[in-house]
Amino acid sequence: MNHDINEKDVLKRLLRFVGPFKKQVFVAFLLLLVTTGAKLGGPYLVKIFIDNYVTTGNYPVQEVALLFSAYLILHTTGIIVDYLQAFEFQKIALKVIQRLRIDVFRHVMHLRLAYFDRTPAGVLVSRITNDTEAIKELYIGVLSTFVQSGVQLIGTYIFLYFLDPTLATIALVLLPVFYFVIWIYRKYSTKYYAEVRDLLSKINAQLNESINGMAIIQQFRQEKRLMAEFEETNVAHQNGRYKNLKLDSWLLRPIIELMLAISIATLVTYFGFLSFTETVQVGVVYAFISYLERIFQPVQQIMQRLSEFQQAIVSADRVFKVLDTDEPEPTKGLPGAASVTDGHIVFEDVRFSYDGETEVLKGITFEAKKGQTIALVGQTGSGKSSIINILMRFYAYQSGRILIDGKPLEQLPEDELRRHVGLVLQDSFLFTGSVADNIRLFDDQISFGTVEEAARFVQADGFIHQLDEGYDSPVAERGATFSAGERQLISFARTMARDPKILILDEATSSIDTETEEKVQTALKRMREGRTTIAIAHRLSTIQDADLILVLHQGEVVEQGNHQTLIAKDGLYKKMYQLQSGHVTSIT
Repeated sequence: MNHDINEKDVLKRLLRFVGPFKKQVFVAFLLLLVTTGAKLGGPYLVKIFIDNYVTTGNYPVQEVALLFSAYLILHTTGIIVDYLQAFEFQKIALKVIQRLRIDVFRHVMHLRLAYFDRTPAGVLVSRITNDTEAIKELYIGVLSTFVQSGVQLIGTYIFLYFLDPTLATIALVLLPVFYFVIWIYRKYSTKYYAEVRDLLSKINAQLNESINGMAIIQQFRQEKRLMAEFEETNVAHQNGRYKNLKLDSWLLRPIIELMLAISIATLVTYFGFLSFTETVQVGVVYAFISYLERIFQPVQQIMQRLSEFQQAIVSADRVFKVLDTDEPEPTKGLPGAASVTDGHIVFEDVRFSYDGETEVLKGITFEAKKGQTIALVGQTGSGKSSIINILMRFYAYQSGRILIDGKPLEQLPEDELRRHVGLVLQDSFLFTGSVADNIRLFDDQISFGTVEEAARFVQADGFIHQLDEGYDSPVAERGATFSAGERQLISFARTMARDPKILILDEATSSIDTETEEKVQTALKRMREGRTTIAIAHRLSTIQDADLILVLHQGEVVEQGNHQTLIAKDGLYKKMYQLQSGHVTSIT
């Protein structure tokens, strides 16, 4: 795995997301200056109290009361303003993350299908949820802590110079030491955290795949294998965490606390020797030790947040890689440039490859006129689904031409194409919501009357009315509470509710039982009337009435004609038909 990360570039991009909230940042920064000044002013007032009153034994009531009141006001102001600035920084962080998540999701929604083919769903889920959550912690805890600590560090040195310029200058030696410790920590932690985040994505992908494929896993007794793979990944993730833990244990608290102890011991020794030659003010000693501790306090806070900083940088780098993925959907066409009127489709010598090397479609040519049904048949991998993919513009073809109503496919606006093309897949996907929501797909422009009419048209209204709440019945995730046939009927109704001019059926009846199929076939005949239909069929008995049947083999059309013509040819189609009828046992 390549874990080279340009932290400066990542940090710059993260800070750009704060741009729209400049006013809020300015207010939060002003509040931060106030709370820092209030916190640092306290020890200085104590120093005055010790040197002017405690050491002399003289306690003027009015002056002491005034000093006490000033200390109390400073302390109270510091607490209140500290809360306000922390709240303001967190509000900014939440708004930034909300915008980032929306940007990532919007970008993902417009990536071409090829990206999803090679990227596990669990990995993308991890990017949008886990990684953005880690970035949120950077904005809420890390960056605000770094700003607060930086301001406090500068303010502390200013107060030190008021007390003793010489000692304050000597104390500057601590800064390069702090920087060296932080540099060592970041050098190793970046690599470790990148490994951990990669393994976490792998865990998410394995979980997603296992849960979605649980029926197959249990059927083929794959539990032990998958448990072993998951355990291996989990152990690797745990070992990566151990590396981080060891690094944190050594470099975060112990070293900083050791440096503080040495610094205080050195300071006390210095004042001890100084007392032999001149008077040492006890208040100055107290204030200097107090400020010295306040130098180490922000450094310790920064060190404690460094682990979160490294996690966030790694996560941000991974999120930005998704945002930088330059694989947009195939051209969306020019708005208003062309429209679908009749649904007349023409393929002219179309060639297509998924990887740019191996052609899966080789010179495909055919014509589908309005009202005609074109059936695509062939063995698995022959290119049937690829024709549908490029017609729906999920993928871009490399050469040839595809025309719809005489206009190139590329000129059709995406909305126009998707509005007039009805696609029914073999595996129907239902969304969480109601039955009516799944038919109208949350489109308020589709009336309830249209929903009912579409359901009646495909003969889905019978089982829908038997549900407890009818069209308002809830649909579980992916429609798990419905049978495959019921899901398919809802999918048919969804298509017909939009009254498409072109109908694409991708083995739409293959998962339906025989009794349901009879109903659906009747509905399909009605659906095809007056519409151009492209149908992928596994069972040849379902497409015998097609106007044109294209027989595909290894990406080429090897036979074409209607059912009777192809049977008479005694070619591949006839052998496939006989195989399904049980008259032959294999295709040779």
